[in-house]
Amino acid sequence: MDTSIAEPTSVAGATPIEACDVLVIGGGPAGATIAALLAQQGREVVLLEKDHHPRFHIGESLLPANVELFRKLGVYEQVDAIGMKKWGIEFVSLEHEHRSYVEFADAWDKSMPSAWQVRRSDLDEILFRNAAARGARTLEGCRVRDVQFDAEGANVEARLDDGATRRWRARFVVDASGRDTFLGNKLRSKQKNPDHNSTALFGHFRNARRLEGKREGNISICWFPHGWFWFIPLADGTTSVGAVCWPYYLKARDKPIKDYFFDTLAMCPELADRLKGAELVDDKVHATGNFSYGGTHCTGDRYLMLGDAFAFIDPMFSSGVYLAMHSAFDGAELVATALDRPAALARARADFESAMRKGPREYSWFIYRATNPTIRDMFMHPNNVARVKEALMSLLAGDIYGNTPMWWGLRRFKILYYVIAVLHPRRTWRGWRRHRNNIRDLGKLQGETVMEAQQ
Repeated sequence: MDTSIAEPTSVAGATPIEACDVLVIGGGPAGATIAALLAQQGREVVLLEKDHHPRFHIGESLLPANVELFRKLGVYEQVDAIGMKKWGIEFVSLEHEHRSYVEFADAWDKSMPSAWQVRRSDLDEILFRNAAARGARTLEGCRVRDVQFDAEGANVEARLDDGATRRWRARFVVDASGRDTFLGNKLRSKQKNPDHNSTALFGHFRNARRLEGKREGNISICWFPHGWFWFIPLADGTTSVGAVCWPYYLKARDKPIKDYFFDTLAMCPELADRLKGAELVDDKVHATGNFSYGGTHCTGDRYLMLGDAFAFIDPMFSSGVYLAMHSAFDGAELVATALDRPAALARARADFESAMRKGPREYSWFIYRATNPTIRDMFMHPNNVARVKEALMSLLAGDIYGNTPMWWGLRRFKILYYVIAVLHPRRTWRGWRRHRNNIRDLGKLQGETVMEAQQ
């Protein structure tokens, strides 16, 4: 393998062109993971991040399947030090007097009983610094402006915070730009998901009442008429609370975003009770559009897209960080094939494309139906008949790429869902009609509402 790097070249008055094997756009979990793995292969890797770590990011709940990936990266102890142990999930429904609790230890594979809740600013910085420690050249405050591909690689242009321009000649480009979807926009491969559409309001609280004992770190998912809430306890004593709601609800906002958020919280009495006496950190409420999307493809001969740069799904089951990091491990193998064994690239690309679609597809079946009364009843009354609960918990733990024999259990779960739906036709029809109405496209008005909420 030839990893020699050419010296920067330039002409009089022009910005020098630096050379590298792989240039990675985005220093989040996907970008930092693949940069570390490729640098360990002995490749010259440049990792560019538009912001400066630590920087705020949502998506604080991890899956048990993440644990092994952290071990492989050598950062397990660092993540454990900042994390709040998460053993399972609490489900809360306005339609039920009881609360439902499930644990990851109930999954088919008993070797992944826990994960963590983390501040993403801390986690992302750990992964970014680890990439640098493994040999990647990292640069913060550097936003990529243009990428031009040719048969041998790509020319990349970026701009620093001070306005200076940097240029690279790369043999391969990895887009891990998250929801900026840099290459997806450039190549016009990004496609809006027609089956799901949501927005989110969220903030962080001090002194929120948590569950007791072992369940203190569990995520709580609470349904309400316009969507669902998350309640995520963090190790520093703060708690992340957010409402994922249908876009019409945010569009109907008629008061300041903070007041609207507290009115929304009041719709879930259990959640409102936990926040009595709690204080909103920095007096700040965030809003964002969780607009689900995918892409026509995620690879080319000289590029690939990872994690949210390729697809984004509703965060109900906390799959984002795991899917991003897993795609980075697979992506590192694809890059090695492209650079070292180009004759095998076509097959490798096909396999990678299939793997990238698997995660969003498996989670989306449940996400699309999560607010349906049938699926809500099944979550509120978990039953392990024919091992369907074990299969479901395996999915929620992130065990979707291994050899666990869970898939027949998930098929039985889906069959049971359809049987229950058929036995309650009026309820099923109302739920389906409500979902179709909720995901209607509000177009430009929706985007404007989110932008106003962020101001």
